[in-house]
Amino acid sequence: MIFQSAIIALLLASLVCVGLLIGSAPYAVDIIRHWNINSGSEKQLLLERRTYLLSTLLGFVFATQLVALLLFVFNADKMSSMFVGAMCAVGTLNVNAFGFPALFAQIVVFFLAASWLVINHVDTRACDYPLVRIKYILLLALLPLLLVAAALQWRYFLGLKADVITSCCGSLFSEDAKGLSGDAAAAPLLPTMIAFYATLALAAGAGFFYRLRQRGAYFVALFSMLAFIVAMAGILSFVSLYIYEHPHHHCPFCVLKPEYDYQGYWLYLPLFIGTAAGLGVGAIQPFARIASLTSIVPAVARKLATLAGVMWLLFAAVASFMIVNSRLVLLAG
Repeated sequence: MIFQSAIIALLLASLVCVGLLIGSAPYAVDIIRHWNINSGSEKQLLLERRTYLLSTLLGFVFATQLVALLLFVFNADKMSSMFVGAMCAVGTLNVNAFGFPALFAQIVVFFLAASWLVINHVDTRACDYPLVRIKYILLLALLPLLLVAAALQWRYFLGLKADVITSCCGSLFSEDAKGLSGDAAAAPLLPTMIAFYATLALAAGAGFFYRLRQRGAYFVALFSMLAFIVAMAGILSFVSLYIYEHPHHHCPFCVLKPEYDYQGYWLYLPLFIGTAAGLGVGAIQPFARIASLTSIVPAVARKLATLAGVMWLLFAAVASFMIVNSRLVLLAG
């Protein structure tokens, strides 16, 4: 089971990333303690050379984590045919107790990695690298989470057994299921749709408002995070029903399958990109008053806010197209 090509790629990427992060930690501590851009000492010159190398390595590590989430979900869906009772990625993730924790940890790492990359990009554009200490402090803070995510992933893949009878998505994502998934599936349709589109409008509006006025950066991040949560609930509650053309099939993973023309990817890509861009706007806002970043932060934030606004509009348009194009009728005209 572990010798599947996608699993090997994920485990190797996880091992390389964790190894690079652990190896970089002592140098990060050294930079945090001794960095002084105004010094011309030999020590400072050595630290400057190291930070160029570390920034490149860490950029690779965090960029890999962005791709790893997509591969993780794709692989879980592809492997569903190997387990009795599995119909989609839900069954694969339910094979042992580490599947969904590994997925949730990977999602958190995705957004944190994207935010770190934005902070690093802003720092490298300034002449005096004012965020060097901050971004390596953040690296050390993120290291335990990355280790946990890697450990969950390894434990999940090593625990996959082909003879396990797993559960299908219907037992987890239905009106009768207990927990948040059941509550979202059983939510009243019209109020949920109103909240869905209103939240998307707030997120997109916050992005475009920042683009025009350079104000409300934290609202861009806040509404993006809120829109992500509400959008996921909306997919589970009603968007998936229109895709499947079935009034009781709420699974947010089956939409990724080929029999539904991989429509889920058209939903999830703008959803995750928009959320990451919105969070990036908030991540760099605390540094907007640093002298060397007064022009850089607003410029980068405007691009991110615009990207977030476009992605939220695209997500809303894709969801609306799927609803209008469906033969399922849930709201009586």
